Amino acid sequence: MRVLVTGASGFVGRALTRALANAGIKVRAAARNVSAIPSGANIEAATLPDLSRPVDWRPLLRNIDAVVHLAGIAHVSEEIADAQYDRANRLATKELALAAAMTPDIRRLIFVSSIRAQSGPTSDHTLTENDPPMPTDAYGRSKLAAETFVRGYGVPATVLRPVVIYGEEARANIAQLIKIAGLPFPLPFGAFDNQRSLLALDNMISAIRFVLDTPSTAGETYLVSDPSPVSLADMIAILRRGRGRAPNLISVPPEWIGAALRAAGKNDIWERIGSSLIADSAKLRAAGWQPPTDTPRALAGLVRPPRP
Repeated sequence: MRVLVTGASGFVGRALTRALANAGIKVRAAARNVSAIPSGANIEAATLPDLSRPVDWRPLLRNIDAVVHLAGIAHVSEEIADAQYDRANRLATKELALAAAMTPDIRRLIFVSSIRAQSGPTSDHTLTENDPPMPTDAYGRSKLAAETFVRGYGVPATVLRPVVIYGEEARANIAQLIKIAGLPFPLPFGAFDNQRSLLALDNMISAIRFVLDTPSTAGETYLVSDPSPVSLADMIAILRRGRGRAPNLISVPPEWIGAALRAAGKNDIWERIGSSLIADSAKLRAAGWQPPTDTPRALAGLVRPPRP
């Protein structure tokens, strides 16, 4: 199999490119920043076109059997205009799906969407694929619209909706959490029992490889998450134990912290640390996917000192 990976210089793209190449699969790794693409046997680096403009995907699809589409705007920000999300996420994906449909050799298309295509940053119930998609921002709406095109042109396609992905090179929320957990004093999160689903990078790569290798997953949409959710208190305790320290958490009523954050105009932070979002990956596991790790083991591994 010869696979095109778009967005190959990103957090997931680099790891996926390495994993496929190490498995003996020939990878055409496409990214705007070609210098950030991993090098090695079975990897052909290629320049990704500017997704802010109409894209001719045909040169990248030449002699390719399968596509994993990761490229696009991959985060939520009020500073990004709705039209930018629409162009890079929806229209570029439409152009890719149409070009793939016109390329006879393409046998599979894997589109990495987002849980934000299905829900806002919080949910009052456990999410499954049976829930009607209800994105609450331009990022989620652009991903959901792109899913329609992926399914619409006849190429056997699978849509993955991952939750927040974490790993050694993670940035933003997970990086901030690791920094906070590393502080040398007690933290006021002992009473935070809100549950959130996370996704270890190793599990994400495993899920992509599983659907690539499993023809029966074509035409399906899957939520992707670690097997069990964790609370904010759990996350910090796991990270501190991973460093060989006691959790050292004190119980301050979460509503006090929430009120302080909202008063400071930080409601987005409160939604991330004080609310719940559980996504059930049972459908993907029922299809045969076996996640290689779980949240406690993978989170602790991010901070555990290397063995001498």
